[in-house]
Amino acid sequence: MYPFFAMLSRMKYINRWGLMRNTREENLCEHSLEVAIVAHALAVLGNKRFGKTYDPQRAAALALLHDASEIITGDMPTPVKYHSEEIRKAYGEVEDMAVEHLVSMLPEDLRPEYRALMTMSAPGDQELTPLVKAADRISAVIKCVEERQSGNRDFSKAEQTILKSIRDMGLPEANAFLREFMPGYGLTIEEQDYTRQAGLKFGESSQLVFSKVLNK
Repeated sequence: MYPFFAMLSRMKYINRWGLMRNTREENLCEHSLEVAIVAHALAVLGNKRFGKTYDPQRAAALALLHDASEIITGDMPTPVKYHSEEIRKAYGEVEDMAVEHLVSMLPEDLRPEYRALMTMSAPGDQELTPLVKAADRISAVIKCVEERQSGNRDFSKAEQTILKSIRDMGLPEANAFLREFMPGYGLTIEEQDYTRQAGLKFGESSQLVFSKVLNK
């Protein structure tokens, strides 16, 4: 028996933002999926707009498991994690041990593949690591925007700090995402008006049902 994937499923029990008042809790599973979606988008933007040759699928896979060690360690609040170099180094060692513990739950032949994913250490991963880090921060900004839209001011300072840290990375892909896609996260579903913006056409009966749902 190998419980590796059963352990990964426990990401949904690990809540983030432990020091903050949340109008809605965010768990590690939700965060990891969002980071994967954004990392994939950043890689595609890099390829289409900025002449890069990223592997979007690999970027998404790295992002899915970028915080897998937190299944064991839990989510340490950023102010605590980076309070001092000693704490950051100690936590890094704990993360490494957590990864090895997770990897030990796999059959021997699969361990190198998943160790490389969780440590971003395979050939080619180095150029994708900044994209995953940027996607991680963008996901945090999305959380801040959602909380602000719900009337929670606890995330206001964090939003500005994280936005600055993304811009300071100097990644054109991340800046493009912030410019073109981030404003949509502050809109209601009616304001997004996704059927019109996407140019979708519905039959009369389908449109009637759709309108009733949106107008409830």
